[in-house]
Parts: sequence; C-alpha cells; structure tokens
Amino acid sequence: MKSRLFCTLFMLSIAISIFAQSPYISRVFEFMPAPGQFVNNMPYYDMGDTRQVMARKAEECLADDARVVVSLGSYGGYVVFGFDHAVENRPGQMDFEILGNAFYSNANVSNNKQGGSCEAGIVMVSHDDNGNGLPDDEWYELAGSDYHNPGTIKHYSITYYRPAKDKQPTPDPSNPAISDTSYIAWRDNQGQQGYVQRNAYNSQSYWPEWVDADSLCFQGTLLPKNAVDESGLGTYYVLYAFDWGYADNHPNTDARSSFNIEWAVDGDGKSVNLPSIHFVKVYTALNQTCGWLGETSTEVMGANDLHLLNRQIDDTTPVQHPTMSQGSFRGDETRYTMLNGVRVNSPTASGIYIEHSPNGLRKLIVR
Repeated sequence: MKSRLFCTLFMLSIAISIFAQSPYISRVFEFMPAPGQFVNNMPYYDMGDTRQVMARKAEECLADDARVVVSLGSYGGYVVFGFDHAVENRPGQMDFEILGNAFYSNANVSNNKQGGSCEAGIVMVSHDDNGNGLPDDEWYELAGSDYHNPGTIKHYSITYYRPAKDKQPTPDPSNPAISDTSYIAWRDNQGQQGYVQRNAYNSQSYWPEWVDADSLCFQGTLLPKNAVDESGLGTYYVLYAFDWGYADNHPNTDARSSFNIEWAVDGDGKSVNLPSIHFVKVYTALNQTCGWLGETSTEVMGANDLHLLNRQIDDTTPVQHPTMSQGSFRGDETRYTMLNGVRVNSPTASGIYIEHSPNGLRKLIVR
C-alpha cells in the first residue's frame, strides 16, 4: 500500500514538473542585430554559425533567467522571443517586464531629467492566433510615452551597407577613440544618410557575420534622439530616459521596465484588445551616434511574466493626449477618442478610449 502511494505521488510530482509554467523566456525565435560595436560578441559568433545557430546562442543568453546581455546593434536590430504559455492581459496591471542594462548617471544636467545610459527599444507583441506556436501572426506595437510625440517617425526604414573587405579606415584626427568615421554606410527613407562608426575599443567586424547579403534593411518606429553632449566637448554624453513604455530605458529595478498589453495598437494606431500574448519583439528604436560611446544600441538580458511571479504592478502611466483628427471639443461636452485621436460617438467596441469631459481626461477600457 505504501509502495503504491509512493509511486502515485512520484508520478504526480513528475506530471506537475512537466506542465509547470515558467515565468521566464523559453525560446528565442529570431535574432537579427543591426550593425554595431557589440555585434559578433554579444553573443559570440564562431565562423560558420548560421542565423539559426545565432538565435540558439541568444536563447542560451536569455532563456530560463540566464540574464546574459544580448546586444541588438543600431536602429532596427531585433530579437523575437516567447514564453511556454500565454501571458495574460490583466486590466489595469503591468503584465510582463523586460530586463536590460540601463542605468542613471549621477551628473545629469538637462532639466533634472533621469538619464545616463538609456538606450530605448520599442516593444511589440503578438498573439498566436493560428495556434502553430510560431511568431507568424500580426504584430502590435506597445504605444509608449512618446508614441504621439511629433518628433516620433512612424513607418521609418533604414538600409545598412556591408563595408568592402579592403576598405581604408578614415580615423577622426581629433578623437583617437574613433578609428573609422565612415565604416558602415546607411541611408533612410527620410533622405538622411550617415555611418556606423568604428571605435578603438571593439576591433571585430560590426557587420553580423552570419549574413551573406551586402545590405540589411529594417523598418519600424523611430524615436526622437535622446542623447545630449553635456560636456560640449564630446567627452560626456547623457542618454535621457523616455517616460515609460520602452525596453532598456530605465534600470531593471524601476517599475517602468514593465509593460501593459493594453497599450497595444495596430499599424494605424488603433487600440487592440488582446486577451493574452505569446511572443515579444524588441528592436532598437534610436538612430544616433554618441562620439566615443558609439552607436545607441538596445540591450536585452531577459523577460519575466509578472503574474506567474505574483508581482502585481498597477499601471499608473498617465493618459496620453491624442491629436484630434475630427474637429475639436467644446469645453462643456463629453466626447471620446481612440488612442490614435479618432473621435467616436461612444466606446462600444472593445479597446482603450480617452474620455474628454469638463472634468478632464480619463482612460476607459471596454471589454
């Protein structure tokens, strides 16, 4: 009898361990950094590694709370990961957090804002609608604090060009830390062009060596530049944090490293109602160079399902002020807009709305 009971308990414990959900990343599906000074080192590229091998190496860095930093390179570089379960969308709460290596400086100057090394990355989420366990369904951007900033560029694209093997470097004579000012050329769809510069601290190739193509193109949303040369001499740069809603933008101990699935919007900026998400994509959202510090590159070192960790973080982010697209309101009436500013008669469909009334603004969530 005791033996039978022991066997039953043993099998039950095995079943529980098999079906237990992990709060941490379980798989990395894609890893495609843009050119940058830490590419081929974080994670390390070995000759012959394929795109699939590099994704597996990124997974070894990020999965199961390993907390090894992965660099996404310049603007557009990204990583796509997932959990072994659907992360629940709980109304009014943060649902998951993304860990990076952002930190604040003790000597910020501009307007007493928090800043230091804050290399913001945009976060996108996806629900496994077709149930095949792959991130091939529609993606939705989590609209952070600067989604409606006039300086934010939607539908931005940039193309990087592989440097020739025999390229001659053009060092900066005034800054020995910059060994090649014209290393990797880029052009964007805003009529701008420039270079990912090479520095004296990282001598490996900045081009992802597992990519055979001579050019790389990335698309997404571009945030306004956040770097300020506070020294005026190119010696002390501060990257000021955006308020909320971006990865690697605040230290991991700050609640603003967490995210609410209710922030999700589609390609037209319309709020979407997702019951849960299975996949997350993070990409570098800034295109800027900071002298001897080099390009701004988002770093990721993990992600956690806050609900499975029993950590309740209420969403206290302020209501955004969308641009009115269908006229203005009188001060004595109550009207509603979606997050993209489009007016509606009443919030009938599921989603997030802004109520404009004589008493101010209020965020409404309709289920």
